[in-house]
Amino acid sequence: MNDKQLMNRAADNIRILAASMVEKAKSGHPGGAMGGADFINVLYSEFLEYDPANPNWEGRDRFFLDPGHMAPMLYSQLGLIGKFSMDELANLRQWGSTTPGHPERDLERGIENTSGPLGQGHVFAVGAAIAEKFLAAKLGEEVMNHTIYAYISDGGIQEEISQGAGRIAGTLGLDNLIMFYDSNDIQLSTECSEVTSEDTAAKYKAWGWHVIEINGNDCDQIRQALTEAKAVKGQPTLIIGKCIMGKGALKEDGSSFERNCKTHGAPLGGNAFVNTVKNLGGDPENPFQIFPEVQALYAARAEELKAICAKKYAAKEAWAKANPEKAAKMEAWFSGAAPQVDWSKVQQKADDATRNASAAVLSVLAEQVENMICASADLSNSDKTDGFLKKTKSFVKGDFSGAFFQAGVAELTMACCCIGMALHGGVFAACGTFFVFSDYMKPAIRMAALMELPVSEEMLGAYLEGNLHGSELREVQNIIEQDSFVADIISDTDDILQMNNELSNPWMEDSFSGGLIEDQDFQLLMNNDFALPEIIMDASLEIEENLIQDATLANLPSGLEEDSTHVGLNDGDNVNGINEAYNEL
Repeated sequence: MNDKQLMNRAADNIRILAASMVEKAKSGHPGGAMGGADFINVLYSEFLEYDPANPNWEGRDRFFLDPGHMAPMLYSQLGLIGKFSMDELANLRQWGSTTPGHPERDLERGIENTSGPLGQGHVFAVGAAIAEKFLAAKLGEEVMNHTIYAYISDGGIQEEISQGAGRIAGTLGLDNLIMFYDSNDIQLSTECSEVTSEDTAAKYKAWGWHVIEINGNDCDQIRQALTEAKAVKGQPTLIIGKCIMGKGALKEDGSSFERNCKTHGAPLGGNAFVNTVKNLGGDPENPFQIFPEVQALYAARAEELKAICAKKYAAKEAWAKANPEKAAKMEAWFSGAAPQVDWSKVQQKADDATRNASAAVLSVLAEQVENMICASADLSNSDKTDGFLKKTKSFVKGDFSGAFFQAGVAELTMACCCIGMALHGGVFAACGTFFVFSDYMKPAIRMAALMELPVSEEMLGAYLEGNLHGSELREVQNIIEQDSFVADIISDTDDILQMNNELSNPWMEDSFSGGLIEDQDFQLLMNNDFALPEIIMDASLEIEENLIQDATLANLPSGLEEDSTHVGLNDGDNVNGINEAYNEL
């Protein structure tokens, strides 16, 4: 157990770094990061088990951050363990920096998930916990016995998706999941009391969670809560930590700046920043530094981690010798390599409904892809994901030997859980629903795209059900957030998003502003509502270079005339000729 004075000093170090990052950037969110410093310091200095030399180690504990605006807290903590330099921290929110305003997945840097839209990050953690339980049933708890940690804020608790995550985690008894709730009662524009009066502890208890309530800025109470949580069986744990927004912050006149909405989303500013850094024991002229005693704290933890990892690696080696077939499976599954599937086993009927055709494929995948999880949001017997389910069984509390995830009526939660499964690694996750519910899933589709994850989302158009079961995915504005994403995801996973021209309503043709890249094998819809034409052309070039040799760029809006910034392309212009046009931009 570390000395309390030392632990408080380390937390103050995080507070100084977080406030300084935002101050230098002239934008950001210092208050929450300062309030959460005590928890993340205890977690990383005493509990989180990982291998600094092997960030992809499948047996590591995983930490999922939900409130991405608290990036300064995470970056500062990762700076203490050597994942970021002080210069990188000082470059927060700058173009091309390694420290964007919201964290982006980077295992080498210790970041498990991209975060930003409140609510999704902790659901990724739920999915990761499900994946671990599934893999433990397949491979054995000797190698799948780590802990999934999540961090959620008041905003994340308020997001509707938290209900789906809380219900599912409690129902499945995910005792490998520990979530810290930073309950500081302050939001960006109001105090929480103005928008909610719920008893959050009672709500999670009703869902079957073990709930612990503590002072979230007391390292001793945090340590005790984490120790208790790790011993709980059959329940996920919620630690409600009453934290102080902007802990340690002072105003220009030296009075307290704590528990103030103004510290949530703006730099402390001027003398308030200077006073705060001094109050926390730092140097306002040189705030980007790690105190010597804090360096020693984390150097000691690094040595502890070496011993912890050595013990776990030895156990893994003994398990592998005793279970060579399982060891080979684990290596293959965590490599991310595509599974071997005998597609000749798929038997399709002429003119059959698409959902039945999907079921025929899922049935074969259930038999041949042992590490695949299929999910449905209370539609398995309607969208025919039961083609998979009939060859296995659903997850239930205490039994994850099946491979089907019944999410209940919660499409966004289901999708985010599947993303969490993919983030954990070792599994292929797929979920199915009707097109209309894809509208609920757009935030998850976007996050999966940003993280370049091979999560399959089967969306079936059920025309017999009428217009209410259709959808206009053309409204997904620029799913391809980065011009290189399409080529990367295709070349990396052979995962191609296939859609057809019928997605555009005939009476809204004038408003359609997307383009199709076509060849004889597939059509790839690229929506252009918010993307520059040159991004489409650049993606087209990368696709051609990586995969498609004879594609054509078709159905681009006729209004894209050639001018100083845009080059108009006519229907049928071959991708091979785009390079010349692109160079004119």
